Amino acid sequence: MTLQKINTRNTVLILMILGAVAMRFVTYKVTLLSNNAIALSNFTPVGAVALFGGTYFTDKWKAYLVPLCTLFVSDMILNYLYSSRLIIDYSATIWVYLSFAIIVFIGTRIKKVNLLSVGAASVLSVVIFWLLTDFPWLYGGALYPHTLLGYEQSLIAAIPFQRNMLLGDVVFGLLLFGGFELAKSKFSVLRTNNKLAV
Repeated sequence: MTLQKINTRNTVLILMILGAVAMRFVTYKVTLLSNNAIALSNFTPVGAVALFGGTYFTDKWKAYLVPLCTLFVSDMILNYLYSSRLIIDYSATIWVYLSFAIIVFIGTRIKKVNLLSVGAASVLSVVIFWLLTDFPWLYGGALYPHTLLGYEQSLIAAIPFQRNMLLGDVVFGLLLFGGFELAKSKFSVLRTNNKLAV
């Protein structure tokens, strides 16, 4: 694969990721206008972006760096929109980004892009995100007791948000994976001789 071909492929992947992440700002605005915190909360491309980057970047360091940096910058902007101040760290930051790093890893294991493999990876990604980010003691508050029962209550309360995340993964996953596979079929410069998972 020539350097120019690699650069073209990486540029297309990055632009697709940036376009998908920009949709976070649309869902943020719709959620604000609807006055319903659950309406589109977590209906975002974040899981799909992490899977997509993990699947298609041939350099695995880019598979982690591009999606995680893009998500971090969009988090900073969204935190500013919500609170009118820059919030870089909050109590669950490490668990959220650890979840996304695991989702990227899941994407690196996709050997053949099809509805079954991407769908199963999306479901697994949402479950991992749900289990890792809903510990009640991560947020330092007293909404749920810091016990196994509190963890169970937190998980149950998070179901509508995780449902929205799964729906977001499905919609944005179809757009990202389907769009790139279609583009690869039309433009040979986007193809690689490497197998997806190594």
